[in-house]
Parts: sequence; structure tokens; C-alpha cells
Amino acid sequence: MPILHIEAFLIAITILTMTPGLDTTLVIRNTSRGGEKDGFITNLGICCGLFFHASLSAIGISLILSQSPTLFQTVQIIGAIYILYLGVQGLRHSFSVSAKDPEKLSCNGSFNFIKSFREGLLSNVLNPKTAIFYLAFLPQFINPEYSAFMQSMLMATIHFVIALCWQAFISRMIVTAQKRFDGGKTQLLMERLTGVVLIALAIKLLLGN
Repeated sequence: MPILHIEAFLIAITILTMTPGLDTTLVIRNTSRGGEKDGFITNLGICCGLFFHASLSAIGISLILSQSPTLFQTVQIIGAIYILYLGVQGLRHSFSVSAKDPEKLSCNGSFNFIKSFREGLLSNVLNPKTAIFYLAFLPQFINPEYSAFMQSMLMATIHFVIALCWQAFISRMIVTAQKRFDGGKTQLLMERLTGVVLIALAIKLLLGN
């Protein structure tokens, strides 16, 4: 196995994947908005973004990003504005419909593959902290006797599979909860809650915390 300390890598990346953050919040928000398909495709977009960051880490662009405060802040601001946009859109949508109208609140009526995938992909790609994380994390498991790029892609693939499965499980739990309780009111509550969380995350990112 070219990757060094593979067992440690698997444990660490699994724990980090299961830690709630922007990815989890966005998957919950979009699952509440458009059902399990919406959540899964958003999840797929997020996970595809991992390969982008793994590539940056492997070819050293992330190093440039980490050493250039101006460049980092620019990317950070762009990402934060996009996250803020997602949060505001979620709140606007939740307040634009009535909890008494089950047709408008149907999870099967607002799914759009391209939109969901794009939201997931951009939320990950535009997050410079993910790039910095990959830059700091992946090299610890790189075997110098093998291609750093191929090892980075392999680790990104492992991360992709773990994250895809975990966030798909979260989507399923959200859908199950909506079916078990009052679906319309549950959806509104989840959309509003995740909208607020996304806005809070964006503000935190803008403030550099």
C-alpha cells in the first residue's frame, strides 16, 4: 500500500467527515428543500470538490494560497458570500410558502439536478479552508517512494466514499423524520434553521474566525 499509516488515515478522515460543518448543513438544508435526491446530488457535488482540493494540494497551489494572505482572503470572501447567498435563499424560500399548503411544501417538487450539484460543488471549491486542510493533512500520509499526486487522488477517493455514504445517511434520516412527523412544518423548520446556520457560517468566515 503506497499510503503511509493507512489505518490512521482511515480513522482520522472518518472522524473528521462525521464532524458537523458546512457540508452537513448544506445537505440537511437541500434535503429539506427538495427531498433525498436533492440532498444526495448536493452531497455528490460536495464530494467531487474534494478532488479539486487534493489536486491543489498535490501540485503545491495550496501552499501558495496559504502563504498569500491577500489571495486567501479573496477566495475566503468569495466563498463566504456564496454561502451567505445559499442561507438567504433558504430563508426566503421558507418564508415564501405557507405551512398550510402541502403542495408547495412537497419535497418532490423543487429538485433540480444541476442546481443541487452546483451548490454542493461550489460550496466546497470556494472554501479555502478545505484547501489548507488538505495541504496540512494529506502530506502526513504520503509515501515519498510513490507519486504524490496519485496518492493524493487515492486519499481523496477514500474521503469521497466515506463522505458520500455518511451524508447520504444524513439525508435518509432527514427524510424519515419528515415522514414520521408533520412533513410541511418539519421542512419549514429545517430550512429556516439551516438557513440561519449557513448565514452564521458565512459571517464567521468573513470575520476570519
